[in-house]
Amino acid sequence: MAAYENIYSGNRPDSNNWRSRIYDIIFEADTPAGKYFDILLIISILLSVLAVMLDSVKSFRIEHGELLYNIEWFFTILFTIEYSLRLICVKSKLRYSTSLFGIVDLLAIVPTYLSLFLPGSQFLLVIRILRVLRIFRILKLVKYLNEAELLIDALKASSRKITVFLFTVLTLVVILGSLMYLIEGEENGFTSIPISIHWAIVTLTTVGYGDIVPKTPLGIGLASVVMIMGYSIIAVPTGIVTAEMSLASLDARDKERNRIICDNCRNNNNDADALFCKHCGTKL
Repeated sequence: MAAYENIYSGNRPDSNNWRSRIYDIIFEADTPAGKYFDILLIISILLSVLAVMLDSVKSFRIEHGELLYNIEWFFTILFTIEYSLRLICVKSKLRYSTSLFGIVDLLAIVPTYLSLFLPGSQFLLVIRILRVLRIFRILKLVKYLNEAELLIDALKASSRKITVFLFTVLTLVVILGSLMYLIEGEENGFTSIPISIHWAIVTLTTVGYGDIVPKTPLGIGLASVVMIMGYSIIAVPTGIVTAEMSLASLDARDKERNRIICDNCRNNNNDADALFCKHCGTKL
């Protein structure tokens, strides 16, 4: 989320005129006006999302459909004005419009206009809830986003291991599904191998829809084995990510202490000016 601050840094208008004053209100949460603006914006976002959700309830829509329709257009016009003001007051309009929050701001208003040509697309307005991410600016939680960066680093570091794990699970469910198809057969609901693989996935992940169940003693025994395997398999990706998070946390802490980490043995006790690892002698 460091990129969140970089979206607007250096994008302030050069001249100190009405554009810069609007910029301070819309983009600067440090000012009282900017803070109140963001709070009102988030309240408006939540209310508009609530209106869209209520509109999806048939009984509520029948009774209050016209009111919800007017509310939807009120917030759409309000957010359209806000988006226009954001484009007007920034120095680089392309930089803002192509940023994450710029795209989300645009997507928050487009569905209502699309609904004029494509009925039902207004329900896509629930994407407005993503705009609540601006609350990080209000509550000064940006400093905590370093922890989010650690999580992202851990996920990246564990991506190859998780890919291998998922491939193993995919192979396993194909084998288990094929076995169950041979054991139970079409007469017990396992009408094809893909359906049997679906059963294996549902059972292995402990979801258990119950739409298809084995009936033969051998099938019930295999299902029991799959259920037990499911508990152990679920723990594997959690352990992988947790281990990488621990390493990422240590790496970040050691970087703060100006320590060099050995890529070979992961020794984190090397001085900042060390050329070789104290533990294994690998060149740093």
